Amino acid sequence: MTTGVVTFDPAAFQSAFPEFATLTQGQCEAQFALATLYLDNSVNSRVQQIENRAPLLNLLTAHLCKLNCGANGAAPSQLVGRISTATEGGVTIGAEMPDQPRGAAWYQQTKYGAQYWTASARWRQARFVPGCVPPAPGPVFPQGYGGWLWTGQ
Repeated sequence: MTTGVVTFDPAAFQSAFPEFATLTQGQCEAQFALATLYLDNSVNSRVQQIENRAPLLNLLTAHLCKLNCGANGAAPSQLVGRISTATEGGVTIGAEMPDQPRGAAWYQQTKYGAQYWTASARWRQARFVPGCVPPAPGPVFPQGYGGWLWTGQ
């Protein structure tokens, strides 16, 4: 298991995602910094292996670049959600954010976010930790809480 911190490489990022080649290094680095708010980039990250965390962070960075900076030199879209209806004559467009589990709709606004959501599924699960017992039953830890510990992100 390799732990540590992923260092952002703007040149490698723009090589892997050429649609963001027109963005400045500063823009890409700023979006990477935002991506680390969604996926912990520390030795305490749920995704311990850097070999797994690096591509996930790059997908999140691409997702944020697309949403906040645009791609291929185009301005970012102000549309929020996935396109649900479109008409060409008279120009009609409709968007929706259908019910999704735990925020999936936000990620599914771009192909990069959808790829991240799918690839990161195994780290968004609760896991059983034997011996993990709440201090006392109550509103936060109801009776029968057992050893389930939510460790999702």
